[in-house]
Amino acid sequence: MPRIMAIDYGKKRTGLAVTDPLKMIATGLGMVPSHELIPFLKKYFAAEAVELIIIGMPRNLDGSATDATALVQECIRILKKHFPEMPLKQMDERFTSKMAFQSMLDSGLKKKDRQQKGLVDEISATILLQEYLQFNG
Repeated sequence: MPRIMAIDYGKKRTGLAVTDPLKMIATGLGMVPSHELIPFLKKYFAAEAVELIIIGMPRNLDGSATDATALVQECIRILKKHFPEMPLKQMDERFTSKMAFQSMLDSGLKKKDRQQKGLVDEISATILLQEYLQFNG
């Protein structure tokens, strides 16, 4: 059964998460340098069936665009170019980084581990995907 993937795209790093085949649980897939995202996805899609990509869209508290919004929109354009058949949905990603950092604190991660920005990106993607499953499941 195909999975759903979430992408937390950033200028330097991109966090990834996927569902289990039953689409019940979101699990972090890791972090890739953003310039390696397309080659990584080509490999991953060759090995695993994915039916939908969820991508986090950065917004300010008032819903307006942030400095990163144009960057994510460009990523979406590139994804559509390389994977034209893949459905893609945007989700508001306000607070996912804060929630990711808080979950790291709550889980007792040591300060050294919490400083790994890639881990925050991966957890942010996982939170984004879990929210999608919760409201669309």
